[in-house]
Amino acid sequence: MQLTDEQKREVASWIAGGAKLSEVQQRLDEAFGVRLTYMEARLLVDDLKLVPQEKAAPVEKKPDAGIVAPVAEPAPTPAHGVCVEVDSIMRPGALVSGKVTFSDGVSADWSLDQAGRFSLIPSQEGYRPSQGDLAEFRKILERELTRQGL
Repeated sequence: MQLTDEQKREVASWIAGGAKLSEVQQRLDEAFGVRLTYMEARLLVDDLKLVPQEKAAPVEKKPDAGIVAPVAEPAPTPAHGVCVEVDSIMRPGALVSGKVTFSDGVSADWSLDQAGRFSLIPSQEGYRPSQGDLAEFRKILERELTRQGL
């Protein structure tokens, strides 16, 4: 999908105003009738050489050392037992990566590379999560990535 120069300037102003990728995606649809997937919106912003502003992470000051470090906010643990974490430092070759713990307690490493290939490596060889857990994982992951502006 090619945007006009005017549309590109509008996207740049949204980003400059602090809009997250999910907001850009929604505004493109509402303002111009351009429906993009989240990944397409991310690629568009990259092509325009724009960088969405992220909210500053809260800092915690350690009393004895005087060192200031960001505080990581874990994803909320849902009642159904599927818990998703996004790595603060992505694995090499990964666009985004993290860990998931399924409702039966089995954990796995996951990643998504620049080509859009998804990888799920369970801690138990041959493990296959239930379809319900996979669906829940997908929903939680999408919500968490949107929350983090990824």
